[in-house]
Amino acid sequence: MDELNDLLRGLTEGMKGGTDPDGRVAADQRSTFETGVGAFRNRPAPPGLPSRSERQGTSQEDTCPKCGGTGFLMDDLPVGHPDYGKPVPCHCKMEERRSRRRRNFRDVHNLDALARFTFEEFDTNLSWLPAHKLENLVRAYNAAYDFAVQPEGWLLFTGAYGCGKTHLAAAIANQRIESDQSAIFVVVPDLLDHLRSTFGPSSEGSYDELFDEVRNTGLLILDDLGVQGVTPWAQEKMFQILNHRYNSQLPTVLTTNQRLADVDQRLRSRLQDLNLVDHIHISAPDYRAGADPAQGDLSTLSLHASQRFESFEVQRRNSSPAESANLREVKQAAMYFAEDPRGWLVLIGASGTGKTHLAAAISNELRASGQDDTMFVVVPDLLDYLRAAFNPDSSDSHQRRFDELKRVPLLVLDNLGTESATPWAKEKLFQLLNYRHSALLPTVITTTIAEERLEPWLRTRIRDAELCRVWTIKAGDYRGSADQTSSNQPARSQGTSRRRYSW
Repeated sequence: MDELNDLLRGLTEGMKGGTDPDGRVAADQRSTFETGVGAFRNRPAPPGLPSRSERQGTSQEDTCPKCGGTGFLMDDLPVGHPDYGKPVPCHCKMEERRSRRRRNFRDVHNLDALARFTFEEFDTNLSWLPAHKLENLVRAYNAAYDFAVQPEGWLLFTGAYGCGKTHLAAAIANQRIESDQSAIFVVVPDLLDHLRSTFGPSSEGSYDELFDEVRNTGLLILDDLGVQGVTPWAQEKMFQILNHRYNSQLPTVLTTNQRLADVDQRLRSRLQDLNLVDHIHISAPDYRAGADPAQGDLSTLSLHASQRFESFEVQRRNSSPAESANLREVKQAAMYFAEDPRGWLVLIGASGTGKTHLAAAISNELRASGQDDTMFVVVPDLLDYLRAAFNPDSSDSHQRRFDELKRVPLLVLDNLGTESATPWAKEKLFQLLNYRHSALLPTVITTTIAEERLEPWLRTRIRDAELCRVWTIKAGDYRGSADQTSSNQPARSQGTSRRRYSW
């Protein structure tokens, strides 16, 4: 009976809410009632009421000190206040609900696999990156972080494989979810597969519900736009989704490996809207390749580190004055190309005349100035690599590596024409060079094949005077000569400045 009286007394005192003996609101609380401020949620359930932890038999250590394990608090408000007597979830209960929502959301949208992609794990302290690329990477990071804090407009990340686009996009989604905000992260091919699956008779979801959720969600993050295939249905679905979000100006993040010129024209016009879209092209190389991506399994530039313009001799004992003049002109053309790589430079000559030396010197000069977006590839090695990538057991992706070659800012193809002339080899080289010709991407080609004997498709392209400069080296084989022996001695100067050369 005493315990019951104590319980009733506690409930009665709680209901009085601080009134004076006459039943009026105390003076020190009247102002709180009138202004509506000063409420605090730190009072547990009334005395005598067993806590939830006690009822469930949990340990005292696990009990919330504020609510006593009940999960709810009551605001200390005067009688008559609109919120008087209303239970309010305790902080522990709110955290529990938030954690449950986060888990459910990650399960639904498969974000568990991307949980490691956070802003904290994104490394912008890559000392091996050139300054301009490091600055570009930091700008992309800051843009992603600001967008996660305040999503407005569209954020478009473009760049090569492995440059960090997906990491930043997933970091935005993870940050929003951690802040108890909604976000949908989905890879575009996976999204289209989900939409297709809803047409099946055994589907548990509705196509209209899923499509509407993606179109209208508060924040949509689409990864790998442009790899969804070129079927009319896929293009139409992506246009409907993005056109709706464009018209409604709903916050959207997109990543793509494609050039905007290769994106569907209707989407391209919207992605180029500077009033809505913040387009950031990440120029960093594939982080998976490590500190020296240009010296990977395809590029052999490291084998030509000593071949620079300073070590290229134009005065050779076995060369005539005309041949020396020709060497001087070709060297000058190569140096001009290294100053401002544009179009194509084709070097034709017999074996040992210095073609590879000049091509490597161009690459080394650019890398010395911080422009490391170069690939120096021997053509037969390239074709062997691509053949191996076609093997079903290969861990590498043929299309991925081939796309890298097609889009690399500067490509050097050494010894073109010495490869086996199979139809497959011709087709691969045609695809590679035709793309680079259409995209006006800087390319250096060395070959021992005379211009008139080149494949017709290649001959027509290198004769494009607006794009290509073709030089034929007339000197003889340089290897083993007295000039080469003397040139192997330590050079007097190894300066890397582009302005030091004299003639």
